[in-house]
Parts: sequence; structure tokens; C-alpha cells
Amino acid sequence: MGELGPEPGLSGVQDLAKPLSRELRRPRLSGHHDLVWALAMLSPALIALVMFRAPPLVAAVVGSVQHDRLGTVTRTFVGFENYATALASPEFAASLRVTLAFALVVNPLQIALAFGLALLFAERIKGAGSLRSLLFLPVVVPPAVAALVFGFAMKPGGPINAVLASLGIGPQPFLLSSGQALASIVLIVSWEGIGYWAIFLVAGLLDIPSDYEEAAAIDGAGWWRTTRSIVIPLMRRTLAFVLVADTVTNFLLFAPIQVLTNGGPAGSTNVLMYEIYQQTYTLLNPNLGFPEVVLLMVIVLLIVIVQFHLLRSLEQ
Repeated sequence: MGELGPEPGLSGVQDLAKPLSRELRRPRLSGHHDLVWALAMLSPALIALVMFRAPPLVAAVVGSVQHDRLGTVTRTFVGFENYATALASPEFAASLRVTLAFALVVNPLQIALAFGLALLFAERIKGAGSLRSLLFLPVVVPPAVAALVFGFAMKPGGPINAVLASLGIGPQPFLLSSGQALASIVLIVSWEGIGYWAIFLVAGLLDIPSDYEEAAAIDGAGWWRTTRSIVIPLMRRTLAFVLVADTVTNFLLFAPIQVLTNGGPAGSTNVLMYEIYQQTYTLLNPNLGFPEVVLLMVIVLLIVIVQFHLLRSLEQ
């Protein structure tokens, strides 16, 4: 049967889905024993996080308010002078624009395609498990290796241009063009990212009780109506995690840029992480690199807070 307008049956299913959605968002820990058990299970990851993430973070924050003289061990406290220099830097401003443009394109693209594939591969059909394994295969390829493969494929005489030539399309510069380089990076990153995020979304879809979809089908709801009114509301928690994690990942993009473009051509792929690397390790200017990395963390934190606020307002 096709999609119908508002009907009592589907409305009832939606009403039932709302408390389940709230239940899925509610922490499942109940009592001191569960909390202790959860902390015990998380302790290896928490210890590794503190050991390997906290020291560089502290060093960056401390270094951002100090002036480091090249060739000496002398450091002078300068307060926010380094931040003022970084904010006034045209290179930092340009890399911020490139990063924002990249994120605004790649985030919705990856999440939309990942969700579409998740809906397809979450179907309880024969062979779905094998299809999900194939979906995850790009994830096991190291980013640097994937970048090298795509770099070869996108060369003027590479296989992608050979396919385009067979279709009557002229050769494309891809990574050699300031107008196509960033779009090419989006393609390379999405090849791996879409499969990775789809795995989380498949897990969320499989966690939804089939009773809700069956009840909606009995009431005459079509696929689109069921997905919009039942599936997506119950997937908000998983989608929120994927949105936030994907945002952070894409703001910290580095490997494909270093391997393929070095921020070029003409700075068209000079994202913030590569700009920080350049300032700190290539130009040996930690006085600019340290405040830039702190500013990057602040920008990502603010974006994540806004995302959580918007998602919370949608759930109310």
C-alpha cells in the first residue's frame, strides 16, 4: 500500500516510539555496582587517553602563552600575544575558511550516504552480513595508503581519466587544480568514512525493535513514512554520535593532505591541521603553531556544543 496521510494507527505507533526513543537516550546504568563495572571496563581506554592525550594538550596550552626563541631553551611568558598574532595571520584565516568549506560539504555528504547504506544493509535478508563486511573493508585500509592509491588513480594519465575518456569526457586535473583539489579530497575521505559511519548506523537500526515497523506496515504506512516517523526518531542518539564524531574527525584531517597536496595547489587544501603542522615542524615556528592548535580545539568544541544544543532542542 502507498503512503497515507495522518491515521490513528500510525499516530499510535509514533506515540509508542517516543518513550522508547527517550529510553534509548537514557543511561542504562542503575546503581553503584553498574557504575563501578562500567568504569572498570572503560579504565584501559581512560588511562590511555590520559597518558597519550593529556600531556600534548597541556604542552600546547602552556606553549601558546610563551615565546620560544629558536635555537635556545629560553621561553618567555607573553600572555595572549601569540593568539593575537595567529588571529591576524592571513594563512590561519585562509586555512580556517578551507576547513569550514570542507566540513560543510563532507559532513552532510558522509552522513546522508552512510545512513542510506545503513538502511539498505540493515534489512534482515540473506547475505546482509556479508554485505556489511564488504562495506567495512575500506576502513581497514590505512588513510595514507588509500591516499596513495587515489593519488595514482587521479593522475592525468591515470585510470579515472581513462574511464572518463571512454565516456567522451576530457582529462581532469583533479588534485593538480585549485578548483578540483578540495573536492577530490572530499571524495577520497568519503570513500573510507561512509563505510565507517554506516557500521554505527547499522548497529543502531538493528537495535530498533521490529514490532514498530511491523505495526506501521499493518497501518498502511509506506517505507518513507515509516523511516521519517519511526526509524529516524529512534535513531537520534546514534545519529548524534555520528554527527559529532564525524565533525571532529574531519576538522582534524591531515594524512591525505600531507601525502597528496601539501596544502596546495595555491592553498586550496590547506586545512587547519596541515597549517599547524607547517608552522610547527616545517617553518619551526611553535609560537604560531601552539596557539593555532588551541584555537582549533576551541573551534571544534564550540561546534560540538552547538550541535548538541540543536539536537537536544529537536528531541524536546
